[in-house]
Amino acid sequence: MWQELRAVLRPKGLEIVTVALDSGGAIAARPWIEAAKADHPSLIDERHLCDELLGIVNVPSGVWIDETGTIVRPPEPAWPRRPAFADREPRPDDPPLRAESIRVVRGLRYEAEPYIGALRDWVERGAASRFALPGDEVVRRSRPTPPGVSSAAASFALGLELHRRGQRERAAYWFGEAMRLQPDNWTYRRQAWTLAEADRERLYATDWLTEVKRLGAESYYPPLEL
Repeated sequence: MWQELRAVLRPKGLEIVTVALDSGGAIAARPWIEAAKADHPSLIDERHLCDELLGIVNVPSGVWIDETGTIVRPPEPAWPRRPAFADREPRPDDPPLRAESIRVVRGLRYEAEPYIGALRDWVERGAASRFALPGDEVVRRSRPTPPGVSSAAASFALGLELHRRGQRERAAYWFGEAMRLQPDNWTYRRQAWTLAEADRERLYATDWLTEVKRLGAESYYPPLEL
């Protein structure tokens, strides 16, 4: 979807760069990038530095950076169009857990049309666009990094290193600490669960559906502040 949008807006000066937050590296991310037939720069953030440095806690998130390298919109939910899975209906033969997951996904917030409208306005008008924020407003909207969030980043980094060394149990402990310290960081959660593979239930005793219901579906994708 981003590839299609880039084809329209790049002649007007916009470049789109996608970043896969995936500690599995190219092995995990390459099939998705190649399936998209992407012409735009497609990067892989194995260390989740976008979480730590930009405050990204979920995907898809978008950050607007102008031609001077200045952030004019900090991370926010970024859908190029409403995803097809958002309107999927449970089938009669779906197991109860799958059917409930589908219903929860339908209830999440997807604000693609206003977001892309704002993006197009910025491409056309540049700094004069009302959607290009001044520095003080960018700072106000940016996520703070109190000690707990910094500790979560350190815990996640330690978990990654332990996982790479084959110490799965110890890695799970530190991934769990990252989740505890920054419970709304869904990129930490998904990455830890993915790396756990078949041991996910044993190591974490939870899953995506349980956590979304516990934390509240309304907070999964916060409303856009346009």
